[in-house]
Amino acid sequence: MPIDQPRRVFGGHISTEPRINERIKVSEVRLVGPAGEQVGIVRIEDALRLAREADLDLVEVAPMARPPVAKLMDYGKFKYEAAQKARESRRNQTNTVIKEMKLRPKIDSHDYETKKGHVVRFLKAGDKVKITIMFRGREQSRPELGFNLLKKLADDVVEDGFIESAPKQDGRNMLMVLSPTRKKTEAKVEVEAAKAAKAAERAAAAEAEHQQEVELRAAAAAAAAAATKPKKKRGPADNMDPDVDL
Repeated sequence: MPIDQPRRVFGGHISTEPRINERIKVSEVRLVGPAGEQVGIVRIEDALRLAREADLDLVEVAPMARPPVAKLMDYGKFKYEAAQKARESRRNQTNTVIKEMKLRPKIDSHDYETKKGHVVRFLKAGDKVKITIMFRGREQSRPELGFNLLKKLADDVVEDGFIESAPKQDGRNMLMVLSPTRKKTEAKVEVEAAKAAKAAERAAAAEAEHQQEVELRAAAAAAAAAATKPKKKRGPADNMDPDVDL
């Protein structure tokens, strides 16, 4: 009966961090200074001494080179700036969104205008739009109806989008893909600016309405005060004719 052998585990976590300072296990390196200047090939002991004197880290930036390339830098600051750049890159990334709009070959003008409005709205928002023409029954024998409709739609929205994928037959359907003329980030900036402008207009209108209400209240208060003010009593002199000589 075979004796159970201990199971050997191969592999493990592979670090993506570069080796720094005493973790660099080579006899010499091609040293690069903190400003990118070439120092030359030096012994690892001398490179570590220069790093300590400059209060910097020795970072192995090209381990596969012969000899490996190491650079003097503030590794903590380098990692922080790299993380900031990665965060900014993720923030600026935009997911590609493909909207879909379905039409019939014999669509009436009102429905066409409605669907065209939706397509324009999608394109203005920076999204791609897949247009699908659905054929039924005998309509399949007249693919030119779908082709002409797709061409008309592309011409009508040319200011906001262009044809990325030309019309093609796919079974009972005909497909075309439109791409926006502007990037999604640009469209997003414009949408945010429009929202800010509308918010400013609403705030200005609310302020004007409030000011008008304040003025109306002030006028009403003045009228009420005038109405409650006691009238001056009329004396004998007030009843005399001013043209009568005394």
